[in-house]
Amino acid sequence: MTRLALVLVTTALVVAFALLAAAAAGVLARIDGATYPAALLRAGATFAAGLTLAAVVTQALTAVLT
Repeated sequence: MTRLALVLVTTALVVAFALLAAAAAGVLARIDGATYPAALLRAGATFAAGLTLAAVVTQALTAVLT
């Protein structure tokens, strides 16, 4: 597997997990009684946090391994 393929697969997995976490956060917020806009805001914040966490971990690993 080439590096490019590895990067693409990893990126796809990170985005998929961030989407799953965002969907779960939105559903849980809606079950908790939040309005649809509030649930979407929570889902968006969760998605952004997931991608930010992945970027930070990637930067830390890059700094350690190079």
